[in-house]
Amino acid sequence: MFAVIFRAKVALLDDQYSIMASEMRDLAIEKYGCLEFVATTEGEDEIAISYWPDEDSISRWKSDTKHIKAQKLGQSKWYKSYTVEVVELKRKYSSN
Repeated sequence: MFAVIFRAKVALLDDQYSIMASEMRDLAIEKYGCLEFVATTEGEDEIAISYWPDEDSISRWKSDTKHIKAQKLGQSKWYKSYTVEVVELKRKYSSN
């Protein structure tokens, strides 16, 4: 399993970002197999984590024309504040 970790400065996020982020989440889940999405605020940062079955699913999502268009439209003031990291989750923990 893989995770895409998105981090951006909350103060720079606007309505355009919120709409675009929602559309990209829907696209990821409905068309590309995203397993789960979680978002939280930590200090001045918004952190959004999406979970994926494999890297190919992430690549297909990022290559979708809607995703590419959203990235171009999103190059507003918040654009410079965000980072994205893709990590492989190698272990699962269980309370059993």
